[in-house]
Amino acid sequence: MPDFDRVDPGSAEDELRFVVCGSPGEGRSALLRRLPPDAGTVSGDGWTLVADDVPDLLASASRADLAVVLADAGEGIGTRTRFDSYVARLMGVGRAILAVDGMDSPGRDEGAFSAIVAEFRAFADAVGFEGVRAVPVCAPTGENVDAPGSNMPWYGGPTLIEMLETVDIDRSDGAAGEDRVPEAADQFAAHLVWTDTRPMLPERRYAIRLAGASAVAQITDLAHRIDIDTLGRMAAKTLGPNEIGYCKLSLDRPVALDAGAGGSRRDTFELVDRFTGETVGAGAIRFALRRASNVVWQDTRIDKAARARAIGQRPRVLWLTGLPAAGKSTVADRVEQKLRALGRHTYLLDGDNVRHGLSRDLGFTDRDRVENIRRVAEVAKLMVDAGLIVIVSFISPFRSERRMARELMEEGEFLEIFVDAPLEVCEARDPKGLYAKARRGELANFTGIDSPYEPPEDPELRIDTTRLSPDEAAAEVVGLLRVSAPGP
Repeated sequence: MPDFDRVDPGSAEDELRFVVCGSPGEGRSALLRRLPPDAGTVSGDGWTLVADDVPDLLASASRADLAVVLADAGEGIGTRTRFDSYVARLMGVGRAILAVDGMDSPGRDEGAFSAIVAEFRAFADAVGFEGVRAVPVCAPTGENVDAPGSNMPWYGGPTLIEMLETVDIDRSDGAAGEDRVPEAADQFAAHLVWTDTRPMLPERRYAIRLAGASAVAQITDLAHRIDIDTLGRMAAKTLGPNEIGYCKLSLDRPVALDAGAGGSRRDTFELVDRFTGETVGAGAIRFALRRASNVVWQDTRIDKAARARAIGQRPRVLWLTGLPAAGKSTVADRVEQKLRALGRHTYLLDGDNVRHGLSRDLGFTDRDRVENIRRVAEVAKLMVDAGLIVIVSFISPFRSERRMARELMEEGEFLEIFVDAPLEVCEARDPKGLYAKARRGELANFTGIDSPYEPPEDPELRIDTTRLSPDEAAAEVVGLLRVSAPGP
């Protein structure tokens, strides 16, 4: 995955950077073969970035001055040409040259060329390109790419190479951009291009890289998805691969956001999976959200430490995770009984019980599971602040959300306990008959059958419920806390 190296708007470099994108296939390959071969240079002082796929396009466009957009004369301005152009504009490319390939075929005259150019210019105006030039080409023969030809006598303009040689390089963001003053904010609205094969899940935490800053981000709201053919707004709850949406993001800390009207090199960002380090999306900030600026944390005299001292215990979260029917609820109940017998102040958050109230509106899709765990983690944090030992019994199938819950707590407060039993054992137990329903196709998104479970990689404790009784398992959990009698 190429890095999103940002181009300094004040750079003194005079090399033209252009990205070749648009209609894929043989036409693009033929066009690239006709461009100067010496490191992709034009007149010795520029270079070409080739966007073979969407991640390449995002990274290349973030460094390019101009887009060479390829369109097939037989297809016109197709979906891929629109998509690539839209993404290039989002990532800060302000100018484009439209190269219409195949205009040398019989019946494709000046009128046909003008119609394709008009269609693209209308699209380009709608997405904010500042200027568009166009050239009819035959990529395989090089006509109007690097030299004029005889198959398009109606065209007397410059070749593609000549157009590139006369591009003025301007890497300022314009007068308005130069006057912008970065503001510190921890929320913003943005257009997001999703590239991961796994769907985007609102409320999941991702690493975010902005110009000169990094943080942890959550997509808090997906307002709509963009229909690239019509530019219409479509209702959506998530984004799939190569889909574009308008959303709101929240950061774990304020950062300086240099966001104007969008399309500037300085207001782009990328999202990265925190476990794999892979880029999963990128986009452009539209404006900072000032929701948090008027909300200030209210300090109080009685804090978590005072509450914990009053009840004589150290607050913790005991987070039990595992497959359905692994034994989480049974072990959690025994743990609470043992702790209460020791005089400890506890509360048990059980997955099924929480879905009767706090998460009653949620289903069992991946998106809903992420939101369910977010809510429970925030509740657990409040209970820890009250000084309680909180026992959380949830499948919580994704490592990302368990990590999110851990990060909400202070160091040492979160203890992950893997209640482990093989799938075949859990399915044989099946106390609620849910595995049987899932096998019959009557229950969708069931963990272990048609929805994944990601086991902990380094839990504080692993409990094998095929070997230990519920009381023995509970004793091991209580042993983590090193408590044996009432008192601090």
